[in-house]
Amino acid sequence: MKIQNKKAFLDYQILDRFEAGINLIGAEVKAVRLGHADLTGSFVKIIGSEAYLINAKIFPYQYGRPENYDERRTRKLLLHKTEIIALKSKSEGSNLTIVPVSMYTTRNFIKLELALGKGKKKFEKREAKKKKDIERDMELELSSIN
Repeated sequence: MKIQNKKAFLDYQILDRFEAGINLIGAEVKAVRLGHADLTGSFVKIIGSEAYLINAKIFPYQYGRPENYDERRTRKLLLHKTEIIALKSKSEGSNLTIVPVSMYTTRNFIKLELALGKGKKKFEKREAKKKKDIERDMELELSSIN
């Protein structure tokens, strides 16, 4: 199962990508495997020497216990110390944001793909959308010619 944060590509210019594990509770693992998660509006914050996923929404598992379950709780990310240091120095040094791009399963693990992103301005978003529309129109015209 792969859950993507489509807003990340719209709001940020993606520069560099990393892969991290994520610390989840049993019911959250089952919910993510079913695809019941949302990364829209979430971000990664490095506090001390640890990285945390903030504001990611993992919906409650259908057959799990709903008592005291917080969908948007802060979750610890599992990264090597060198990766955390690299992320921290790059994000602080050049004013970049660490954004979760996707969450997926590999074998029996749930991984989170992180990206260093530079925020786009409003006019940059409009230009990117125009460029995408023009490319789509050109592809349609080429396919109709053939």
